[in-house]
Amino acid sequence: MLDAAFFRRWMTATAASVDREAERLTALDSPIGDADHGSNLQRGFTAVTAAVEKEDPQTPGAVLTLAGRQLISTVGGASGPLYGTLLRRTGKALGDAGEVSETQFAEALRAGVDAVMTLGGAAPGDKTMIDALVPAVDALGDGFVAARAAAEEGALATTPLQARKGRASYLGERTLTSGASSRAQDAAGAAWMMSSTVL
Repeated sequence: MLDAAFFRRWMTATAASVDREAERLTALDSPIGDADHGSNLQRGFTAVTAAVEKEDPQTPGAVLTLAGRQLISTVGGASGPLYGTLLRRTGKALGDAGEVSETQFAEALRAGVDAVMTLGGAAPGDKTMIDALVPAVDALGDGFVAARAAAEEGALATTPLQARKGRASYLGERTLTSGASSRAQDAAGAAWMMSSTVL
């Protein structure tokens, strides 16, 4: 069973990973974005860890809802609303339970991913974070390690794709040579941190 402490560790580990990878995320973003993705996520997850420490939410749903709210209010561009929606909707789907099973978490995370797809209008194959999130959720029933591997594979599979959604889509065919989607790669990174939290 997964309790609030697990989700707090996930947010803390993700914040530390974003700190380490901020420059790389910005470099990935610069050919097709405005070269601030790493610093935006850094600011957001710093706010998340501060809020979680201060407010000390006691349920898995409360941890994720609080984290999502912080990302929406502190991360610029589309990333704040997208990642914030993912976490808030997942948290709301978990409800007030003090502990949740991996199956319940997988179902709630699917609701979060569906909300992101509705908000951004993206689908698998559009060279976005969805290309990492959907495979991760599909594989989560087989465990966190499987979800991590599926997210990483999904992110890398965006390399030859042309972006059809988000800011990168404005560049058209130039995104065919821009490498993997930066949003898909940081979504895969979040899945990696989640799996590391339980291993």
